[in-house]
Amino acid sequence: NALRFLTKSHFRVLTAIEMGMRNHELVPMELVRSIAKVRSGGVHKLMGDLLRNSLVHRDRSKYEGYRLTYMGYDYLALHTFVARGTITGIGRQIGVGKESDIYLAVDAEGRQMALKLHRLGRISFRNVRNKRDYMRNKRSKPGSWLYLSRLAALKEYSFMVALHKHDFPVPEPLDQNRHCILMSLCEGHNMTRVRHLRQPERIYR
Repeated sequence: NALRFLTKSHFRVLTAIEMGMRNHELVPMELVRSIAKVRSGGVHKLMGDLLRNSLVHRDRSKYEGYRLTYMGYDYLALHTFVARGTITGIGRQIGVGKESDIYLAVDAEGRQMALKLHRLGRISFRNVRNKRDYMRNKRSKPGSWLYLSRLAALKEYSFMVALHKHDFPVPEPLDQNRHCILMSLCEGHNMTRVRHLRQPERIYR
């Protein structure tokens, strides 16, 4: 609901924090103000709105600074999808796992799609840096879980594009931004809900 009421200035501040996190674990207010090009009093009010909606986190342990939360990162990606016209609405959650959350999405023509939001860094998946080949030669950096999720989404999307181009049975890749992938929705049923199989040997093979 909050997404509807955020202004361009709110997104300028969110984007400024995202840019600042490239070189800072916590982004100082002065840097946010400098990047966002918003007047001093305005930045504090906008930041208060973002804090209330849990889109940013404030930390005062070393100095007062800010970082994006996953929800703030979600909002930036959704804002981009809406601006591109690839998404007009978000529906219910249809999947959750160690690495991602999946939601129904809809476009202007009413077509339902699947929106996958990568969520690396959950407790059960903290050793991702050691297991994934795209991190073997990369150093840790500020905001690294958001960065890792973005890398994971980019890699998955590129594989999906290549496989779909060669007629492999994968969802159609529709769009990608930051840690999110938009793809066609594949109808089906969870195997755990199936009680009887007409051809169990064929299914097994």
